[in-house]
Amino acid sequence: MMRILIADDHAVVRKGLKQIIREEYPTAELAGAKDAEELMSKLFGAEWDMVICDLNMPGRSGLDALHQIKQSYPNLPVLIMSMYPEDQYALRVIRAGASGYLGKDNVHEDIIKAIRAVLLGKKFITPAVAEKLAEAIGTNTEELNLHDKLSDREFDVFKLIAGGANVSDIADQLSLSVTTVSTYRARILEKMNMKSNADLTRY
Repeated sequence: MMRILIADDHAVVRKGLKQIIREEYPTAELAGAKDAEELMSKLFGAEWDMVICDLNMPGRSGLDALHQIKQSYPNLPVLIMSMYPEDQYALRVIRAGASGYLGKDNVHEDIIKAIRAVLLGKKFITPAVAEKLAEAIGTNTEELNLHDKLSDREFDVFKLIAGGANVSDIADQLSLSVTTVSTYRARILEKMNMKSNADLTRY
């Protein structure tokens, strides 16, 4: 029996995904997690065939969870979902070990195709992402998009700053000190050659 663990902080999303998957796989065992901590707890307690994980969850991000999953369960397929544009996120999660990237706008159309591909040991990426992966091969660091120069943790902080969060909010969400977040912010501005949070938001 196939077992899939779905991590998303919105209960309605978890419920909707379960309904779609059960139409195709009636006997599948499906479980949900509302954040990265619950996801990792359920992973440690049982064997799973794959994980479907939202990129942007409260607390630790889906990207953080992906790294931990790949350290503990390197062969476990992880499909990342996100409402963010493919051009900003897909390459990063694929490079981090995800088996696929699915925009939430396309979940209803593509989730079953993605699951089939991932369970067969393949990557699920759209043609647009495949093209960007091809372009990225052999690209010099100087030619990368500005956000591609950031580390994964810097990228998490960048997303929150660009979304309007202040340093204290970011520290709470990522379980970091205000000083650490301020240090990340300074590195982000330097790497992206920007002067202020407003520049990051406009980017």
